[in-house]
Amino acid sequence: MRDGPWPGHAKDSPAYRRMLLALVFAGLATFAQLYSFQGLLTAVASEYDVSPSQAALSVSAATLGLALAVIPWSAVADRIGRRRSIAWAMSAAVVLGLLGAVAPSFPVLIGLRLLEGIALGGVPATALVYLHEEVQKRHVAVAAGTYIAGTTLGGLTGRLVAGFIGDALGWRAGVLGVSLLAGGAVVTFLLLAPHARGFVPTVRGQGPSLLARLVMNVRSPPLLAVYAQGFLLMGAFVAVYNYLGFRLEAPPYLLPASVVSLLFLAYLAGTVTSRVAGDLSGRHGKLPVLLSAILVMVAGLSVTLAGHLPLVVVGLVIFTGGFFAAHSVASGWTAVLATEGRAQAASLYNFAYYAGSSAVGWAGGLFFGRFGWPGVVAFTTALAGLAALLAAIALRGASGGAPSRRNLR
Repeated sequence: MRDGPWPGHAKDSPAYRRMLLALVFAGLATFAQLYSFQGLLTAVASEYDVSPSQAALSVSAATLGLALAVIPWSAVADRIGRRRSIAWAMSAAVVLGLLGAVAPSFPVLIGLRLLEGIALGGVPATALVYLHEEVQKRHVAVAAGTYIAGTTLGGLTGRLVAGFIGDALGWRAGVLGVSLLAGGAVVTFLLLAPHARGFVPTVRGQGPSLLARLVMNVRSPPLLAVYAQGFLLMGAFVAVYNYLGFRLEAPPYLLPASVVSLLFLAYLAGTVTSRVAGDLSGRHGKLPVLLSAILVMVAGLSVTLAGHLPLVVVGLVIFTGGFFAAHSVASGWTAVLATEGRAQAASLYNFAYYAGSSAVGWAGGLFFGRFGWPGVVAFTTALAGLAALLAAIALRGASGGAPSRRNLR
């Protein structure tokens, strides 16, 4: 037995490195599957003879399932442990992903995607809490940024693998390829992830109930403002990526799906900025970094309005880098602001985040259908502006918003 609470793995220790690498693979398995259909929407729309906004339901159904599942998964993780919850969630999602590759009809596909999202909810509901319990507190922000970087690699890999295989062999083969890749990532996670040392299971009847822990975390205006960041910014992000492909596969660009899939390489900007944002937050405070990241998003959106393809790509890279920097700050801030029920606080952030992905990401199609790409840009710029306004009002002076005293010395 250890004396006192577990202080966490030290930075650069073997266990610390194994944990970060394991969570990178968890992010890869989760987000490769969650967003693989984003690189296949035109093929799905063509096969099932549905509109762009209907085809986008293959993405929105999965993110909706995830949004609905993160809070129940947080309760499960409080009982059985974070590592086990992540393993169960990813394994079930791989099986459902394989079934989705052979879905006989569009309604069946959407149903399977909903279930896949419910399974995947166990990862984002748990991963940051797992880090917070197992890593020394002063390194949590950097560790969280590393995990977010892994999610960007997952989203990028899923879209590229699905897009290239799908363009050559059909969208079903693309989904199959991503599911097999995710299965390999699950095995790697199990081999690398250290067993928990900071986890204390919740015992029924002891401590606040699940409902009480949820209520604690929705009574805090700063936490509500952080949840709003997830809802608004993720909704804007998904809307941009959902409908940019339709723009570029139509005249005057007429790009093939495999070439459009290369646009997801812009995710690499997020892989960098999510880590950088974690470091800058410790030096300069979370709020200035968050507001700056949102400003970068808006700047990138404006550049995508250009008709010249290279400028569209540049704008997308800028927008993506800004988004992941903002997400890294907001998601990491949740654990700092929560004084009780950290797992539930993280789950509420993820609920808002994926609810935005599902609802707002789909709603962008209404603007695309009516006003084209300028409509999507106007819609998502308004969302980003609202997020910045809420942050400036509710998060000024919040815990963690200013640089730590250690960094000011």
